[in-house]
Formats: sequence, C-alpha cells, structure tokens
Amino acid sequence: MILIDQRKPVMKDFKKYYLIPAPPEDVYHAITNPVTIRLWTGEPAEMSTEPGSEFSLWEGSITGQNLAFEEGKKIVQEWYFGDRPERSIVTITLHPHSQGTSAELHHTNIPDEDFTEITQGWTHNYFGSLIDFYRD
Repeated sequence: MILIDQRKPVMKDFKKYYLIPAPPEDVYHAITNPVTIRLWTGEPAEMSTEPGSEFSLWEGSITGQNLAFEEGKKIVQEWYFGDRPERSIVTITLHPHSQGTSAELHHTNIPDEDFTEITQGWTHNYFGSLIDFYRD
C-alpha cells in the first residue's frame, strides 16, 4: 500500500508595527506611487492604486495584485507565491503617531519555507528602507 501525504502546506501569519518618521499621507504615497517607490528602494516599480491592478517590486522579486486602498490609511494586496492555492494577503494600515506614522503590517498565509526570508525582508528591506528614506 502506498500512502500519499495529503496534508496542507504549513502557512504562517506575520504581524508587526513599524514607526516611520513621516505623516501617514506621505507614507501612503511613498508605498503606492511608483516614482516614490523607486526613490526609497533604488529599483523601478510597477504600482497603481487601482483595485485589481498587478504590481511588481524589486525587479519582480515581489509580485501580486492590489485589492483595496483607503487613501492615506490602508493598502491591501495579494502576494503571489508560485501556484499555491492559498491567498497570501498583505494589509498595511497607517496610524497617526506623535513621531510620524505607526504602520501596522499583517501578512497572512506565508509559506513556511519562505517565512524567515519574507519577515526579514519586511523589516530590513521594505520598512527599513522606508524608515531610512525619511530619516535622511
């Protein structure tokens, strides 16, 4: 008898807050405008605030679909991980803070094998670069 492993792949969620020294409206535009994205990433970007549009960051290292926007407050995206059936949803909510913006990140359904790379990327590359951009 042959046994087939029919377990679902392990998926993880990640939630973290980042303090960015700029007002929420500026942060919102920095992460939704392709010209500004290029300024803080150093890479060309494809981005639109049109729900249903596709996006691409870091030369295609991050791709997905934009799902919803709330100007100056919230971005919801689906990130693609190959042909996985589970939707990996990224929600960034921007809250006013006395020192600028508290960015609340919630990323669901991250494949287990990609979890460490993705979470480090959020902290060091994505939000780290954005924080450095506003500090300079």
